Amino acid sequence: MREVTASGQTVEEAVQSALEQLGVEKSQVDVEVIDEGKKGVFGIFGSKRAFVKVTVAKDPIEETAQFIKEVTSNMNLSVKIDTEVKENHVTYTMHHENIAKLIGKRGQTLNALQYLVHLVINKHNDTYYTVTLDAEGYRARRKETLESLALKMGDKAQKTKKRVVLEPMPAFERKIIHSVLQDKQVSTYSDGVEPHRHIVIKP
Repeated sequence: MREVTASGQTVEEAVQSALEQLGVEKSQVDVEVIDEGKKGVFGIFGSKRAFVKVTVAKDPIEETAQFIKEVTSNMNLSVKIDTEVKENHVTYTMHHENIAKLIGKRGQTLNALQYLVHLVINKHNDTYYTVTLDAEGYRARRKETLESLALKMGDKAQKTKKRVVLEPMPAFERKIIHSVLQDKQVSTYSDGVEPHRHIVIKP
């Protein structure tokens, strides 16, 4: 954590001095006034300097990227991370030659990591963020696979006139299935309890 204690004739002057030392804007710091100081007679006699402690505020997005690096490092993987922020949604994309280890079977490892990342970024934070944790474009490929699966299973439900039960998947993946089939001649609903909640397709 970067922090500086600075002084000045006034609190404002002391804060400005600290900002210059840290090389940051006022919006990026937390200010603690240690002593407001005293002007004294004619601003000279008996004057007392103001002291402040200025701390660079933590950036939850950067801290979370660091958390991902620590977790993957414990898996003996040194990943490179690209971060993309769109309003309150943050996408972290991990890159590594052994990326399959981070994805796991049908994305189970990646989904578990994403859940943890979501908890970390919103811990002690006033702004609520939604998160996507990706691994070298896996999410886009998985979306295509799920869309294809949805159409295939939707056709199966229509042809056999029977319900089709899909494997358990997280809410954001179930949403893809629901979305693809909403205008088709079938209905979909989620059933079961997390983490075994799954989609049922009805003709």
